[in-house]
Amino acid sequence: MAAGRDSRQILLLTPNRNKRFVMDYTLETSQQKEKLLKTIYTLQLKSIATLQTASPLLSSQRGMGMVTQHQVHQLADKAKSLCGDLDNIKNLLHYCQDDLIRQIPNPTGSRYGGVSGIHCSLDGSIYVTAESAPWVHVLSSTGQTWQSLPCRQTGKENGTFLPEDVTVTRMGMVAVADIMNGAIWVFNPHTSLSKGEWIKIRKVGSPRGIGVDSMGKILVADYAQGQVHSFALDHAFKTLNIHSVPNLQGPRYVSPVPKGGFVVSEECGDVKVFTSSRKLLCSLSSKYGHRFGNPAGVCVDVEGSILVADEQHRTVHLFPEHGAPVCLVSSGLRRPVGMACSSFGHLFVADAGENCVKVFKYRVRPPYSPTNPGAPCGNPSLTPRKGMGLVPLQPH
Repeated sequence: MAAGRDSRQILLLTPNRNKRFVMDYTLETSQQKEKLLKTIYTLQLKSIATLQTASPLLSSQRGMGMVTQHQVHQLADKAKSLCGDLDNIKNLLHYCQDDLIRQIPNPTGSRYGGVSGIHCSLDGSIYVTAESAPWVHVLSSTGQTWQSLPCRQTGKENGTFLPEDVTVTRMGMVAVADIMNGAIWVFNPHTSLSKGEWIKIRKVGSPRGIGVDSMGKILVADYAQGQVHSFALDHAFKTLNIHSVPNLQGPRYVSPVPKGGFVVSEECGDVKVFTSSRKLLCSLSSKYGHRFGNPAGVCVDVEGSILVADEQHRTVHLFPEHGAPVCLVSSGLRRPVGMACSSFGHLFVADAGENCVKVFKYRVRPPYSPTNPGAPCGNPSLTPRKGMGLVPLQPH
């Protein structure tokens, strides 16, 4: 009987202990929030007060008073460091980590290889390719198959080709990179044929990644040649204004930057950013001091942050315009390859190792709509989190 009473006591006490733990955690979190906001507010007040005092004094006297050059340099260095810390805090509050919301199985099934290429349109629909599979699948953001395009050249008995990566042109047409045939194909639905047809628009050495830049030009990562090609496409499917960026080390995936230019991942361990005039802006490993293993899929969100999937490290990192890199996905990936992000704050990762697309929520709130700055895009019912985001709790 005593043992039975002990068991019942444990069962009765466990909910209370859990409740107390939740209460303690909530209290600690509230204290951390208050401390963080108070710290930022104190910095704001002190900087404003000092500025209001220093500005008229510096304007009314010739020299610097008793302030030395060393003190000015010292304050400037501390301010730079503090601004970096504030950027990091803002970013860690802004993003989520390992928030998997759904898995979308490969529409082709297990007959071919794993999913590889992925593109996300502004309306939220996604386009998916798989290794060694002659298909492009168009899905809703929840994984419902809307359309499947067989990759076969019209009029040829053995005209099947295998898309490596996929994008959508400014005219709304699907374009793919075909590494086996060294070609770029565009699907034209407006032909006399009822099902449309694929048109080979250009021969390229070994195209792997494909994208469309902010000016509507098609971007192609040419793996063996170590180049990224860019060209326009007219209404007759003729390529115009062809340019190439050389001297890349195994370029794999390419993504446009909203303000112009592009980002390209190199299989040999770096990610490089180029301007709209095709000049190297920076390499992410140098700018952020980040060590990549085998960078694969890349994309750039509406705020200009660069997201990179690392196939070797099985992670996804976000590189903000200001602040240190943020790890968005630290576990749960077997072989991440292609990647895309939506304007609703979702991240789509093609995991070839598990043959599915994994969808992560990577932002606490979706980006604000430019037409209505007061309301978030996407789901209007989304509310702020109760926790501290990615900010680690520190002991008092």
